[in-house]
Amino acid sequence: MRGTLSTLGLVAAWAGRFCNPLLQRFRTPERYAHGLAIVLPGIESESFLNHSVVWGLSDGGWQGAIEVDDWTTSFVLLFLYHMRGWRRNLRQAQRIAERIVAYQDQYPGQPVHVIGHSGGAALTVLILEALPSDRRITTAILLGPAISPGYPLARALQKTERGVWNFSSLRDCFFLGLGTLLVGTLDGKWTCSAGMIGFREPRDLSTAERLVYREKLHQQPFRLSMLRSFNLGGHFGYTNRVFVETWIAPLLVEVSWDGSPGPSVQPFEAL
Repeated sequence: MRGTLSTLGLVAAWAGRFCNPLLQRFRTPERYAHGLAIVLPGIESESFLNHSVVWGLSDGGWQGAIEVDDWTTSFVLLFLYHMRGWRRNLRQAQRIAERIVAYQDQYPGQPVHVIGHSGGAALTVLILEALPSDRRITTAILLGPAISPGYPLARALQKTERGVWNFSSLRDCFFLGLGTLLVGTLDGKWTCSAGMIGFREPRDLSTAERLVYREKLHQQPFRLSMLRSFNLGGHFGYTNRVFVETWIAPLLVEVSWDGSPGPSVQPFEAL
């Protein structure tokens, strides 16, 4: 029932922006004391899609606070500007990085996770790069990131403790295939996105950077077993409440520090 309702929520996803007060229960002092998960919407702005991610994290056992940070202008008709407004996106990344630093100063030692979908997943990479040199987050999870597959990730990977998980799907060929071929990725490349074909390891990496890729980049392409979690491999399947509960929440609450979360995640392989 939860998965079906989450899927049906796509029909009126835009109405989610008016329902943020319903998520206040995830922003209590008690929850902040146990960690912070920041959910970043795609270029459609805050919607039921991102709210579904929030509920899925809660269903999956995450006890910390959960914030939906709408980094867009909130005007859905400006979705192309959200994707290609590079200078604005850099400012938003800096703002969210400062929010993370403020949380860490107030709650030292507590885990911080950033989960982004589509354009929000691409922005997650910029947020990691914007963090001060002495700061790290626990985990970054990219759900169909609208960023180029060759984007250099070494700096972003080094700003995580457990690593970056990239969920991709070859079935996402409309939005992250044709779409970014026509209008470009968030970093301004006219190509299929890493959310469709995965990340490629740059050829000019140093030995240290190559090691970072091997240790901290975990790529998870779509697999048929995800169908049971209401993810059909399209652009919005990642946000289904049941999928998040089954595949994403365990990365926040069960991943071991050696980066081996179990059978659901595959290690990085150069393409």
